[in-house]
Amino acid sequence: MSIGIAMFVGAAVSPVVVSWSLRRTGRRRLAFLCVPTTLHLTGDGYKVETEQSTTTTRWSLFGPVVTTPEFWLFFVNRQFTGFLPRRAFTGEQQAALDAFFAARQDTPVS
Repeated sequence: MSIGIAMFVGAAVSPVVVSWSLRRTGRRRLAFLCVPTTLHLTGDGYKVETEQSTTTTRWSLFGPVVTTPEFWLFFVNRQFTGFLPRRAFTGEQQAALDAFFAARQDTPVS
């Protein structure tokens, strides 16, 4: 009888505890995303800088760049790894980046 009561209480309480735990863990692990970030584009790659970290990725590592009306999306092995907002650039700069990404996709990936 006590095992049945314990199972019932566990089944009733576990969704609340798991939900709370996931939110708490998510907030701790994703806090680094909510900081000022600087993006640098060079002929060699894509660089992301925050106060806590700096990440540089060479263009040769990226697969095809997906262009949307609002963003350029970067993927490595079919996994999303970065983006550029189009609104951060003038129309002329957007055209230059579109041409750069199109030319890069025509070359074989190393």
